[in-house]
Amino acid sequence: MKVVENKLNYLPYGKQSISEDDIAAVAEALRSPLITQGPVTELFESDFAEMCGAKHAVACCNGTAALHLAMLAARIGPGDRVVTTPNTFLASANCAAFVGATPDFADIDPVSYCLSPESLEENWKDDTKAVVAVDFAGQPANMPRIAEIARNKGAIVIEDACHAIGGRFNFQGNEYRVGGHPWSDMTTFSFHPVKTMTSGEGGMVVTDDDDLADRVRLLRSHGMVRDLDKFTHFNTSGYPVNEPQAWHLYEMQDLGHNFRLSDIHAALGLSQLKRLTGFVERRRSIVAQYNSGLSGCDHVVLPDLAGWLKTDPQAISWHLYSVQFDLEALGVSRASIMERLRDEWGVGVQAHYLPVHLQPYYAQSFGYGKGKCPEAERFGERCLSLPLYPSLSQDEVDSVIAAVRGVVE
Repeated sequence: MKVVENKLNYLPYGKQSISEDDIAAVAEALRSPLITQGPVTELFESDFAEMCGAKHAVACCNGTAALHLAMLAARIGPGDRVVTTPNTFLASANCAAFVGATPDFADIDPVSYCLSPESLEENWKDDTKAVVAVDFAGQPANMPRIAEIARNKGAIVIEDACHAIGGRFNFQGNEYRVGGHPWSDMTTFSFHPVKTMTSGEGGMVVTDDDDLADRVRLLRSHGMVRDLDKFTHFNTSGYPVNEPQAWHLYEMQDLGHNFRLSDIHAALGLSQLKRLTGFVERRRSIVAQYNSGLSGCDHVVLPDLAGWLKTDPQAISWHLYSVQFDLEALGVSRASIMERLRDEWGVGVQAHYLPVHLQPYYAQSFGYGKGKCPEAERFGERCLSLPLYPSLSQDEVDSVIAAVRGVVE
């Protein structure tokens, strides 16, 4: 069968970076006797936990599954409310719907575009049992303040850090790594190809809580255990338990899912993890060039950092570079800007994000509509993400800057 290569005639907003070492790592995993539920996944988990500075990391099949598992591990369900930001991908809210809870939304901070602690506190409802705070574009949400609000109300805190792999922040004179700080009960990551590092598809739940980690491990694999010491019902005395090759005993203790990550995917993730520092540094360099090249560009608002993060701007692991266009002042539609950038300049862009509470499912199922989150709605109408990935050449970075200026000016 002939394989046809899909060649874009424009720069995409995001793209994976695959090296020969990555390919060799996957090939080696394919030659292993165990290409799933083998040792590579466990090694990926331990190395990822070390990178974050966390006690546990549990790999799963994608970032959506990671959020779903976090809901299940926290025992969120019908009658519970889960608050997140509308400026995110669908999965940050869908995870609550998956378990029968009510997904709800608080508005975003106008500078960081992350969940606003003020809006969260102002709109708090008594049945809120969890908060999913998203690190938009790689900039950490204000986790210390969000955790203070949620924990004072008895709610669990989940940080959706799918944009922020390899990032860190300073707080009260101390440095903390994303996924390795005390203000989230669980932190989730995604390894989709447009993210900072990839495993093809894959996700991770990171936590310091032993019980939550055990719950996530149990529920990602059908809710079953194979450790005879953990059996709670079956009497195994009649089985030749000393012959593991002959008997593969298991006990289902809860209703779980098949959310496991294969060793093939883990091998790519493990290889990419070794390159993470370089990925993050290159993205920071491109962001700095965009900031410089687009500074003073009329009617274009560049991304900025929340005040509490400005002590160490080099700590951010940038996933997106999202700008806002003043469409009224320019007298054009966002669609026309997207079309001109692509067709005239060869630059692909994407809107991140269309506010989740305005999506048909949420509008129809929960009655959400315009005016619920005005900052997110305003941003969602004006935002476009420019190309940002490590393999962008200097000429391509310069071309993106020239394209934006050309379209605006």
